[in-house]
Amino acid sequence: MTCSGFLGIDMGSISTNLVVVDGCNEVLYDFYARAEGNPIASVQSALARVADELPRDLQIVGVGVTGSGRSLVGSVVGADIVKNEITAHARAAIHLHPDVQTIVEIGGQDSKLTIVRDGAVVDFAMNLVCAAGTGSFLDSQAKRLNISIDELSAKAVLSLTPTTIAGRCTVFAESDMIHKQQLGHNQADILMGLCHALVRNFLSNVCRGKELRPPVLLQGGISANLGIRRAFREALGCEIVIPRYHMVMGAYGAALLAAEAAAPETRFRGFEIADHEVVTEAFSCGDCPNCCEIIDIVDNGRLVGRGGGRCGKWEGATYGTVADHAEVSPDSKPSQNKMSSGGVPSA
Repeated sequence: MTCSGFLGIDMGSISTNLVVVDGCNEVLYDFYARAEGNPIASVQSALARVADELPRDLQIVGVGVTGSGRSLVGSVVGADIVKNEITAHARAAIHLHPDVQTIVEIGGQDSKLTIVRDGAVVDFAMNLVCAAGTGSFLDSQAKRLNISIDELSAKAVLSLTPTTIAGRCTVFAESDMIHKQQLGHNQADILMGLCHALVRNFLSNVCRGKELRPPVLLQGGISANLGIRRAFREALGCEIVIPRYHMVMGAYGAALLAAEAAAPETRFRGFEIADHEVVTEAFSCGDCPNCCEIIDIVDNGRLVGRGGGRCGKWEGATYGTVADHAEVSPDSKPSQNKMSSGGVPSA
């Protein structure tokens, strides 16, 4: 007997997350891995792993995609729905914790606040400007100190007297950390001070003017950091709820949204695309002064998606072979900068 499942993919700047749910919205499989700067290859690798571990009688009947790379990955896998991160994370949070009122989601390159009242999103804010309030800053400091991010997490919570670290800017924060090291502050106090600085940055920049009511959910990759959990708890003066699937909530939400929007027939192109040669090719559209850089997504010689335009003209094209589309706009000449999976120049 064949069982139906729904696949959610969260293609972020740092990680690739996949979740498969059944018809009752229960998680059958979840996967988290670093993207390592190659989103297409990363999602292909993740799909190959999922295919090996899922039951053979499970049929994917809907696919949802979210994250900063959602348009690219959505074309590669054949997504049925493509949603922004606010929508996806909120959907999963409300499903697991219907009483949630505040959602904090901090990723590798950005951070988000979502305000929920009576099970509906009423407000949100994002920080896309500075890395001081994101996970990548913790990663960079861990590397500078020659420790893993897990060691940073474990050492930070040992601090009894956290050092005050300037957190409004990554450059100032790093300089301040070095200064405190030179003065003799122990590493645990400096690391906990760094966690406090990141949380202060988030609360002062992203949460300005917002009412943060408990229950507060902390999710995203940074939610695994014990120091960040402690810093939020101390700053807000309330317990912080860590959802069961806190590392993959975006993918979980995308899967739930795909289940809700289930169509008679899915656009999913199958797990076999993990073995396909998927490349991207760029060209400039000269049809207006915007001169958009358009990205072609080519799977085994077939054009499966386009992105990068501002007006939507190219995205609406009927896909076929690359040769078919070379004649769409005579004034738009494809560049010679052919890219392989994830944007690595190919021969």
